[in-house]
Amino acid sequence: MDLTNLLNTPPYSLDKISKQSLLNPFLTELTRHHYDHCPPYRKMMNGIGYDSSKEYNYEDLPFLPVRLFKMHDLSSVEKDEIVKTMTSSGTSGQAVSRIYLDRETSANQTKVLTKIVSSFIGKQRVPMIIIDTEAVIKNRNLFSARGAGILGFSMFGTKRIYALDEEMELNTELIQQFLEEHKEEPIFLFGFTFMIWQHFYKKLIEKGIKLNLSNGVLIHGGGWKKLLNESVSSHDFKERLYAVCGISHVHDYYGMVEQTGSIYMECECGNLHTSIYSDIIIRRASDFSLAEKGEKGIIQVVSVLPYSYPGHSLLTEDEGILLGEDDCACGRLGKYFKIVGRLKNAEIRGCSDTYEEKFK
Repeated sequence: MDLTNLLNTPPYSLDKISKQSLLNPFLTELTRHHYDHCPPYRKMMNGIGYDSSKEYNYEDLPFLPVRLFKMHDLSSVEKDEIVKTMTSSGTSGQAVSRIYLDRETSANQTKVLTKIVSSFIGKQRVPMIIIDTEAVIKNRNLFSARGAGILGFSMFGTKRIYALDEEMELNTELIQQFLEEHKEEPIFLFGFTFMIWQHFYKKLIEKGIKLNLSNGVLIHGGGWKKLLNESVSSHDFKERLYAVCGISHVHDYYGMVEQTGSIYMECECGNLHTSIYSDIIIRRASDFSLAEKGEKGIIQVVSVLPYSYPGHSLLTEDEGILLGEDDCACGRLGKYFKIVGRLKNAEIRGCSDTYEEKFK
């Protein structure tokens, strides 16, 4: 799978027609690869009448429900080629997705994540505060989507500190010392949404401490369910963080372990954006037909990255709304959208959502 040309193209630089002409053959060929190399996938595709000789528009390609990865081992490479097995977050006793990565897929995930995030925070690596505990990385039993997220984003940091100790307590002294050492430099912060709220924002309020993170950029993802239960909107989240630490550059992102690397970043206008490496399709729950712009539906995600497993076209358990394409005020091309929430009866499975269950 050659991503060379894609990786040399800025991630938000292609309009609708250019992106379709690039993704259609790429995703058609990827579907054929999985059809030829993953027997369970082939059986499913045969069952729905997939024609491997046909050239498809990617909107018409078959998709798998994301939950299938909890039920089946799906791999499109030989066992001895698998170098890493990723697992989704799951509460105790809950089935987790298992995603099998070969060296090429893992490397391409890292390259694409780098291209997308660098377009928001710059290519220069900077001092980094991880709003989590280092125990997540040390304890391999905890090393699932949460640990992978931390490791993935850690490559953008030079000197890195973990803001929380092993008891999930905020180490304000360490943070203040770190900020003093790097007070003239930009600071990159990363964490999962609910954990930032629970263990960073609330603890700063509780201790009456204000930090100076006016040079900071925060990227966070997942875990909105608990905040919405507390009537905290995305706007409130940003406003309250600004009040305690002066940070004004805050970007949410949408992503999942089943398509690691293909994240959807929030722009300055508050919209989530598709890059040239992936796309979203909104489908009506009644018949899976394409929803109109502004119409709520189930989110389907497609990505050029999954080569070692058939995760390139997935129907998620999330609902969203397509807001527009190629005309966001931020200037980035591609579709932009918002998440409405989880489908009713869908499992709670996000990194931060799973963690927050402990706080109910």
